[in-house]
Amino acid sequence: MFSYDTVVEAINGLRERGYTMDFNLAFDALSCQQNGVCLNPTDFEIDEVYRFEGDTNPSDEDVVYAIESKDGKLKGVLSEAFGVYADAASAEMLKKLTMHKS
Repeated sequence: MFSYDTVVEAINGLRERGYTMDFNLAFDALSCQQNGVCLNPTDFEIDEVYRFEGDTNPSDEDVVYAIESKDGKLKGVLSEAFGVYADAASAEMLKKLTMHKS
Protein backbone atom coordinates (compact mmCIF):
# COMPACT_ATOMS: atom_id res chain seq x y z
CA MET A 1 0.00 0.00 0.00
CA PHE A 2 1.09 3.53 -0.70
CA SER A 3 1.60 6.25 1.89
CA TYR A 4 0.44 9.85 1.47
CA ASP A 5 0.83 12.90 3.71
CA THR A 6 -2.16 14.92 2.44
CA VAL A 7 -5.58 14.37 0.90
CA VAL A 8 -4.51 16.08 -2.33
CA GLU A 9 -1.42 13.89 -2.54
CA ALA A 10 -3.55 10.76 -2.08
CA ILE A 11 -6.08 11.79 -4.72
CA ASN A 12 -3.34 12.70 -7.21
CA GLY A 13 -1.49 9.44 -6.54
CA LEU A 14 -4.65 7.39 -7.06
CA ARG A 15 -5.43 9.27 -10.28
CA GLU A 16 -1.95 8.44 -11.57
CA ARG A 17 -2.74 4.78 -10.87
CA GLY A 18 -5.99 4.80 -12.85
CA TYR A 19 -8.62 5.89 -10.31
CA THR A 20 -9.94 8.64 -12.56
CA MET A 21 -13.65 8.90 -11.72
CA ASP A 22 -14.97 11.24 -9.01
CA PHE A 23 -17.53 9.52 -6.78
CA ASN A 24 -19.95 11.26 -4.43
CA LEU A 25 -21.85 9.68 -1.57
CA ALA A 26 -25.59 9.70 -2.27
CA PHE A 27 -26.98 8.12 0.94
CA ASP A 28 -27.34 4.52 -0.34
CA ALA A 29 -25.15 4.63 -3.47
CA LEU A 30 -22.07 6.22 -4.99
CA SER A 31 -22.82 8.58 -7.85
CA CYS A 32 -20.53 9.76 -10.59
CA GLN A 33 -21.55 12.97 -12.36
CA GLN A 34 -18.93 12.46 -15.07
CA ASN A 35 -20.87 9.58 -16.59
CA GLY A 36 -24.16 9.43 -14.66
CA VAL A 37 -23.38 6.04 -13.13
CA CYS A 38 -24.59 5.08 -9.66
CA LEU A 39 -23.01 2.16 -7.80
CA ASN A 40 -24.86 0.38 -5.02
CA PRO A 41 -22.80 -1.17 -2.19
CA THR A 42 -22.97 -4.57 -3.94
CA ASP A 43 -21.57 -3.08 -7.18
CA PHE A 44 -18.12 -1.98 -5.99
CA GLU A 45 -15.09 -2.88 -3.91
CA ILE A 46 -12.84 -0.59 -1.89
CA ASP A 47 -9.24 -1.25 -2.89
CA GLU A 48 -7.49 1.20 -0.57
CA VAL A 49 -8.38 3.62 2.24
CA TYR A 50 -6.38 6.62 3.45
CA ARG A 51 -7.46 8.45 6.59
CA PHE A 52 -6.26 11.96 7.41
CA GLU A 53 -6.78 13.54 10.81
CA GLY A 54 -6.73 17.30 11.23
CA ASP A 55 -4.02 18.18 13.74
CA THR A 56 -5.55 21.52 14.68
CA ASN A 57 -9.01 21.56 13.11
CA PRO A 58 -11.52 18.68 13.25
CA SER A 59 -13.03 19.88 9.97
CA ASP A 60 -9.76 18.79 8.29
CA GLU A 61 -10.51 15.12 9.02
CA ASP A 62 -11.04 13.21 5.79
CA VAL A 63 -11.01 9.72 4.32
CA VAL A 64 -9.98 8.96 0.73
CA TYR A 65 -11.26 5.71 -0.81
CA ALA A 66 -9.92 4.01 -3.95
CA ILE A 67 -13.00 2.36 -5.46
CA GLU A 68 -13.39 -0.13 -8.29
CA SER A 69 -16.62 -1.46 -9.77
CA LYS A 70 -16.97 -5.23 -9.49
CA ASP A 71 -16.89 -5.54 -13.29
CA GLY A 72 -13.54 -3.68 -13.31
CA LYS A 73 -14.76 -1.05 -15.78
CA LEU A 74 -14.79 1.91 -13.38
CA LYS A 75 -12.11 3.06 -10.98
CA GLY A 76 -12.39 6.23 -8.99
CA VAL A 77 -11.99 8.17 -5.79
CA LEU A 78 -14.38 9.07 -2.99
CA SER A 79 -13.21 11.70 -0.52
CA GLU A 80 -15.43 12.14 2.53
CA ALA A 81 -15.26 13.85 5.89
CA PHE A 82 -15.74 11.67 8.94
CA GLY A 83 -17.10 12.22 12.41
CA VAL A 84 -19.59 15.02 12.96
CA TYR A 85 -18.83 16.46 9.50
CA ALA A 86 -19.66 13.24 7.61
CA ASP A 87 -22.52 13.10 5.13
CA ALA A 88 -25.54 10.95 5.93
CA ALA A 89 -25.31 7.41 4.58
CA SER A 90 -27.44 4.29 4.77
CA ALA A 91 -26.48 1.51 7.18
CA GLU A 92 -25.56 -0.70 4.22
CA MET A 93 -23.29 1.99 2.75
CA LEU A 94 -21.62 2.67 6.12
CA LYS A 95 -20.93 -1.04 6.50
CA LYS A 96 -19.44 -1.18 2.98
CA LEU A 97 -17.22 1.84 3.60
CA THR A 98 -15.66 0.14 6.63
CA MET A 99 -14.62 -2.93 4.62
CA HIS A 100 -11.88 -3.04 2.01
CA LYS A 101 -9.51 -5.47 0.33
CA SER A 102 -6.35 -6.32 2.21
